[in-house]
Amino acid sequence: MSYASNDEIRGVLIETGQQHVLLPNATVAEMMSNVQVHPVADAPAWLLGQLAWHGWDVPLMSFARLAGLGEEMVASKNKVVVLKALGGNPRRPYYAMLAQNFPQLISVPRDGLLADASEETLPTGVHMRVLLGERSALLPDLDAVEEALDRAHPVAA
Repeated sequence: MSYASNDEIRGVLIETGQQHVLLPNATVAEMMSNVQVHPVADAPAWLLGQLAWHGWDVPLMSFARLAGLGEEMVASKNKVVVLKALGGNPRRPYYAMLAQNFPQLISVPRDGLLADASEETLPTGVHMRVLLGERSALLPDLDAVEEALDRAHPVAA
């Protein structure tokens, strides 16, 4: 996460399926709506397709489906968050995540980000569940998400 000040962490909160996902603000490249999605042959159900973005073919994923947290459908009025890949693959510097609403930029006080240890086993692609005041959110394991994308949608050299 990028730091707003010494005592705050800046993030982007999106709704995916029935869950909220907290993404590091620094990983968000762009937020878009009404994006044309092209299918990908033989893709797992969580890989919804790909979209053309600034000259890149960017894979679009459903985090809710990947994590086994419910179904998300690609609608004509979709909302998409394009993320900067952190894995260093120069052939896939970006990927996209489907969102149910427009992302919300939030600043979380460092002492306000509390781990929720109520689950013994976390869903696939989830690093941690956190409490943000009255709300619960998932912190994705972005390395695991990118590894899943690499397995499901290899990029040609």
